[in-house]
Amino acid sequence: MQLEKQVLFLKSIGDPTRIKILHLLAAKPLHGQAIAGKLGLTPPTITHHLNKLRESGVINSRRDRNTIYFELNKKMMTQHLTSILAIMDHNGEVQEVEDKEKILKNFLSKEGRLKTIPAQRKKKLIVLEYLVEKLEVGKKYSEKEINTFIEKYHEDYATLRREFINHQLMFRDKGIYEVNPREMWLN
Repeated sequence: MQLEKQVLFLKSIGDPTRIKILHLLAAKPLHGQAIAGKLGLTPPTITHHLNKLRESGVINSRRDRNTIYFELNKKMMTQHLTSILAIMDHNGEVQEVEDKEKILKNFLSKEGRLKTIPAQRKKKLIVLEYLVEKLEVGKKYSEKEINTFIEKYHEDYATLRREFINHQLMFRDKGIYEVNPREMWLN
């Protein structure tokens, strides 16, 4: 579940040495020996910390001949931090609700089916969230169940299913789908 990834992320950055490593890697990719030298720590200690950061997806590694370079995964950092900040952002909720209702009215037929999938990201997210909110949190769905659910609203179930995953509204593992907690959704 995505919540577990969020906890792993927070645990991985919750160490002073790892924060220092992230600061170094934010400037440029480095190999383990260089990081150890800059921080005055032993290579095994650095390897331990790098493994923790890599497990959470915060850093990536790439091999260049016999040397492994580590670099900051800025996209993953941004996703995690954005979802954490979203928990605290409750400004403008009234206007947001009015905007959502207007957008849904434009994209849904009177029968509740989706006329078209919005191209604009903000509108698309509103429609996707509307659909996902109809699913049960905590329930595990097979791909067939998700396809059947989506087909009630739109014939292109493959695209909508992929969008649910891409925007972290749902989590997929071995063909099983589960709704993520609202805090994990990308806005």
